[in-house]
Amino acid sequence: MRTDQILTRLERVFARLDREPERPAHLQTPRMSRHRIVLLGSTLAFYLAIVVAVLTTSWLVRLDWQVMFFRPYEQWPQLHAFLDYLVVLGQRGPTAVMVAAWLGWRSWRQHTLRPLITLGVSLLLLNITVGSVKLGLGRLGPHYATRIGSAELFAGGDIFPSGHTANAVVTWGILAYLASTVRTRRVLSVFSAVVSLSVGATTVYLGTHWVSDVLLGWSAGLLIMLALPWFEPLIAGVEAWVFEMRERQRRRLEAGTVPAPVAALLTPLLSAGGKWQLRPAAAAAGAGADPEPLAVPATASAPATAALAGHAPTPRPAAHLPVRPHLIRSERTPVTPVGSRRPAHTERAAAAARGTAARPATGG
Repeated sequence: MRTDQILTRLERVFARLDREPERPAHLQTPRMSRHRIVLLGSTLAFYLAIVVAVLTTSWLVRLDWQVMFFRPYEQWPQLHAFLDYLVVLGQRGPTAVMVAAWLGWRSWRQHTLRPLITLGVSLLLLNITVGSVKLGLGRLGPHYATRIGSAELFAGGDIFPSGHTANAVVTWGILAYLASTVRTRRVLSVFSAVVSLSVGATTVYLGTHWVSDVLLGWSAGLLIMLALPWFEPLIAGVEAWVFEMRERQRRRLEAGTVPAPVAALLTPLLSAGGKWQLRPAAAAAGAGADPEPLAVPATASAPATAALAGHAPTPRPAAHLPVRPHLIRSERTPVTPVGSRRPAHTERAAAAARGTAARPATGG
């Protein structure tokens, strides 16, 4: 048997992505320029300085405790309700869904998978770098601090650096990184900077992070955004690999032959989604084969499918059960139950064995 493929919605999506890209002619992929390398080195030095300042319990740790004792959420309680919603812009799940939806639309319009793959690579880098430092230093948050003036390191925590802040920098900064024009890139860069600064300050206001956590979170997210051009060859390779695997699978399904017994078993499953139709091969059908295709309905059963494939199933003998006479209720032999139907009361039985009367359930 050979198969003819009917395009599904996913296949139509890939077919659209196979078309010539409709990118702007002046669109350029960001590269590691000298200016970017200088920014990357400066941010890395700032990152290491914060880590050393916290490890040595310097003035930065004292600032953390001063802000914690100040309790901003008690100084300005009227902002608490609004900032509870604003901090969601730094949560990985909601922001990743929103940005992935927009980048998915960009992929559809520009006929390329680069936006989605770039987002995936950046989030993977974020999880690896920020997660490893969180677990390695194990710092406790302000609400779980144990010793005043201590850095609270290696105590089983996971808040240094701030994940909300780093995620806000990367998730919203990826929009500026993938912008089509220089003007759009500048506008989105300002927007992502405002959002990430607001999210970081909000975590300090709510008391969920130290000031040093937020500073390190900003640095961690900025390092990922500055280093992304080094991963452009990986992004292009992953995109080419996805299309190559899809084409290889398509050629394998179009050129492959399926044995008749396997076809009889798989036809109902493959036809249920409307993706495949079976057509008898000329070599297998012989000289008298019907050249017209055999369209198998989606709801065809296994025997019907096997019959269409030329292999009718062997009928099974009918099972015969022994005949038992049916008696009406009046003809049945009455059966008297033996013993009392009430369950045994262990307390009463014990009281009777001791020869004492049971106490009344109510009364004085």
